[in-house]
Amino acid sequence: MAQIAILERKCTGCGLCATNCPFGGIDMKNGKPELNAACKVCGICVKNCPEKAIVKLETKVENVDKTQWNDILVFAEVSGGRLHPVSLELIGKAKELSKSVPGYKVKTVLVGDGVTKYAEELRHYGVSEIAVYDSPELSYFRADAFASCVEDYIKYCKPSVVLVGATSLGRSLAPRLATRFHTGLTADCTKLELRESTDLVQIRPAFGGNIMAQIVTTHTRPQFATVRYKVMDAPVRGENAEGETLTRHIPKGVAASPVTHVKTVPVPAGKTISDAEILVVGGRGLQKEADLEMIKELAALLGGDWATSRPLVEKGWATNARQIGLSGRTVRPKLIITCGVSGAIQFAACMNASDHIIAINSDPEAPIFNVAHIGIVGDLYQIVPKLIAQLKAEKEGK
Repeated sequence: MAQIAILERKCTGCGLCATNCPFGGIDMKNGKPELNAACKVCGICVKNCPEKAIVKLETKVENVDKTQWNDILVFAEVSGGRLHPVSLELIGKAKELSKSVPGYKVKTVLVGDGVTKYAEELRHYGVSEIAVYDSPELSYFRADAFASCVEDYIKYCKPSVVLVGATSLGRSLAPRLATRFHTGLTADCTKLELRESTDLVQIRPAFGGNIMAQIVTTHTRPQFATVRYKVMDAPVRGENAEGETLTRHIPKGVAASPVTHVKTVPVPAGKTISDAEILVVGGRGLQKEADLEMIKELAALLGGDWATSRPLVEKGWATNARQIGLSGRTVRPKLIITCGVSGAIQFAACMNASDHIIAINSDPEAPIFNVAHIGIVGDLYQIVPKLIAQLKAEKEGK
């Protein structure tokens, strides 16, 4: 494991390290450099320091005994009085991954107040064990309290892999758990593979979506990964209830939490583009904001919803809630029609599981055609109006 250290006795405060850092990982404070959270430990500052005041330290990581860590654990999130769908999707993926290592089982953990009833539902999805931490003290989400409960069960069952949904709750919980176990965490994975060695291959877009990175945690356990909603397939609910339910005692750390609940302000319920079964998407090919109206009109005629790619959000034409991509939403509709969308990796990774993908783009080499089931090479300003006219004619019985 590497880290950057600054030798203050040698540093002259010239600021070259902060200037040359491509990630903005060094701040100058009171004439001295300080590392911030953006530091990637790339070593550029080490090479550029004229006084040799910055060094890169390498520390040896002790290999964990992998045979002591087995099975796959899924954090089953309860949200809005129901099991969050992403939890079932993760169970489906965990069952698929478990086939790669003989003897591996899938386990789940439930944390909250009144969550015992959900354990019975989980038994219909083929998990071998459901651990339940049910207490009024867990009636609302406190990151430290929930982390203490999941940490307690991880120490008990010692899973090799822990999967968490990339929800607002999961994104707060998973990093805390990874920190407590001094291990790695890969966020927003789009694909997971489990090797016979039990190493989890965590695949996600990186460098602005220009490459698909494969991340492997080889020296430590457990291996943590978060996965977005609508990326994996949920398993079919079985008729028979299987698996064992374990009622676990609440760790002492829960009662000792300094966090107190003041009040709960519910967010008004509403559908998102992730819930739509039909989507029409406008991309960079749209010339002006007013042209979004034909995207909306086509979506309305099809009985669906509309969305955009990131460039239109950056222009201020739509909100982030309408964006498909790693910095927006993941969607999996039955039908998606993209209009003028190039199809960069960060966009495609969040919609390529759709049942039917139709792409309209004037560039025959556009990456979107690599994931589309039907590709139409042409001017969207000619094609979309014709689609609208045809749908209107059919509705009028012509």
